[in-house]
Amino acid sequence: MDIIKDLEARGLVQQFTDEEGLKKHLNTNIVTLYCGFDPTADSLHIGHLVPALMLKRFQLAGHRPIALIGGGTGMIGDPSGRSDERQLNDEATVDHFSQQIKKQLAQILDFDKDKNGAVARNNKEWLGTLTLIEFLRDTGKHFGVNYMLAKDSVQSRLENGISFTEFTYMILQSYDFMNLFDKENCTLQIGGSDQWGNITAGMELIRRTRKEGEEAKVFGLTVPLITKADGTKFGKTAGGAVWLDKDKTSPYEFYQFWINTDDRDVIKFIKYFTFLDMEEIAVLEQSVLEAPEKRLAHIRLAEELTVLVHGEEALAQAQHITAALFSGDIKSLTGDEIKQGFKDVPTSVLKRDEQTLVNLLVDAEIAKSKRQAREDIQNGAIYVNGERNQALDHVLLDDDIIDGKYTIIRRGKKKYFMIQFTGA
Repeated sequence: MDIIKDLEARGLVQQFTDEEGLKKHLNTNIVTLYCGFDPTADSLHIGHLVPALMLKRFQLAGHRPIALIGGGTGMIGDPSGRSDERQLNDEATVDHFSQQIKKQLAQILDFDKDKNGAVARNNKEWLGTLTLIEFLRDTGKHFGVNYMLAKDSVQSRLENGISFTEFTYMILQSYDFMNLFDKENCTLQIGGSDQWGNITAGMELIRRTRKEGEEAKVFGLTVPLITKADGTKFGKTAGGAVWLDKDKTSPYEFYQFWINTDDRDVIKFIKYFTFLDMEEIAVLEQSVLEAPEKRLAHIRLAEELTVLVHGEEALAQAQHITAALFSGDIKSLTGDEIKQGFKDVPTSVLKRDEQTLVNLLVDAEIAKSKRQAREDIQNGAIYVNGERNQALDHVLLDDDIIDGKYTIIRRGKKKYFMIQFTGA
């Protein structure tokens, strides 16, 4: 498999150093490569998927990936791609974040293969034991201030200000590359396009400090910044970032994010985020042009990503919720599915007791008054768990309360409300 050819066909190469040398290196060796993930939260989000999947692509091509958790650099903060300084977390918090991220990466990469199994490393192992004098003498002396100031990650911050802490981030990341080169024979670093300066700085450090020749030959490759056709930021929704942690972004929300991809972006995202071959992608691209209403490409994208991140069972659940909401068959949903499907609708917590539908609408602030509630019911505007209810004297029965906890009220065509009942 020609990994570079495949990446270029998918539009996944922004820059690389020594194109011909890298291609030869990959074609003649099992190459160890790495990508870093700084633990700035207790979960990765979908913006991290492209570099994580890049590691997987190289692994499938027979190479050996290292997922580097930035337990050390995460204490400092990367200035790349930011207009202001990151909030610094304490050591215990960063350690916790690191453990969570390692677990998520294990869902994507194969850590069990014998020949080219992925490995996880944490740069706190070596950065945490460095003394200041050792760092300045042995590493810092190889970095000219003018050289560092010329890097985009620093240049972009000079106007608003950059602390010395963040200014040294480039040197720390360079030290990572050198350390992995020494201990793991790692010869390729990959990352987002905003990491180009840090990657090439690491290459320069290895060139300066390690023996010349083929033994010290290292490479860098970056992937492009993901952009959306409508100009909005990729990976953001009205509720914030789309996380890989199911407790932050449910599998249903995750599935829906990809289903709702803009038609103009869907094929690009299939190339970026899935492992479908280019022939199958071409067929899906044709379907977008000839039968966009079928949304075959969107469904395939959502299926592939949901299985990859959350598994087959979570995909089946997301599809079940989607089908139930489309058909109005809300009663077929479980309590957990109700929580996922109606996470963002107005919710009222009420005490479980016998009361009429009229009173329930008022107590849950779905209707402003009993008069309005009666009018809405009589006019057929009120649905209980997907079924129209026009009985003014209706009292909620056990069948109306899913898993003994939830009732979904719909008023009109689109206004949903969730009622969560507590014990009587």
